[in-house]
Amino acid sequence: MTSLPISPLPTSIDETQALLAQGGYVSERSLSTALFLALSMGRPLFLEGEAGTGKTEIAKVLSATLGRSLVRLQCYEGLDLSQAVYEWNYARQMLEIRMTEATGGDKAALEADLFSERFLIKRPILRALEPHAEGPPVLLIDELDRADEPFEAFLLEVLADHQVSIPELGVIKAEQPPLVILTSNRTREIHDAVKRRCFYHWVDYPSAERELEILKVKAPNAPEALSRQIVAFIQKIRGMDLFKLPGVAETIDWAQALMQLDRLALDPQTINDTLGALLKYQDDIARLRGSEAARVLAEVKADLAREEALR
Repeated sequence: MTSLPISPLPTSIDETQALLAQGGYVSERSLSTALFLALSMGRPLFLEGEAGTGKTEIAKVLSATLGRSLVRLQCYEGLDLSQAVYEWNYARQMLEIRMTEATGGDKAALEADLFSERFLIKRPILRALEPHAEGPPVLLIDELDRADEPFEAFLLEVLADHQVSIPELGVIKAEQPPLVILTSNRTREIHDAVKRRCFYHWVDYPSAERELEILKVKAPNAPEALSRQIVAFIQKIRGMDLFKLPGVAETIDWAQALMQLDRLALDPQTINDTLGALLKYQDDIARLRGSEAARVLAEVKADLAREEALR
């Protein structure tokens, strides 16, 4: 996504919604309200919801539309401070020690310099606390639920005080706090202490009307009739007992795949052939493929026909 010129923070909910729309994000008003409050009050925004509902995209759009750097920390099991905040460049330190010993250099001066910023490798959180020419960056802490619980305890200092403590250097505090977005797919519960420091918003699957608007933005060349069928079909199967329901990302992927195949409307064979763009588990694909897909499509076409007759 191409960054736009540096922009000031929005001053109202309407401006926030317009800012997201400028970046191609179709937002509901409650989300725009939570984002506006987080930005205006200097608080992190914690976004929770199913995978593929557009949580990460909010940080990307915010970075692009405000003209700020995006600093992303992708969480995973085993994540620790050396990957998230900082680590010392031990190889370079050892090289400096050996060079000093070989040349008879000043060992006292080296000892004083050995744990200076010159040997510090800055990871995402520390980079986000540094001054940036374009203003505070957007710090995306993505999929926090994938990290181990002890990592959340460390985050409390960052979220509350916008600072980190490095034993050898002391406290490093941001002159201006970054714009922090945290996301979670809720594979486990995040501790209340983290949530209390944030504004919270649950990002749900969109309504049919909003999902259709999203397709108009993300797949503008798709025929309207096809887009309506896609949205209605996906809304139907989200009511089924599937292992993993398709998110908005899958809606967009499916629409783009169908356009690549030059389809103007859904048919049972096309659905069967392209279910891999929509569903990501074989058990779900096997359940929907064949007669079940044909049945759902027949219901979708009947519903759309009734809607058209009422217009």
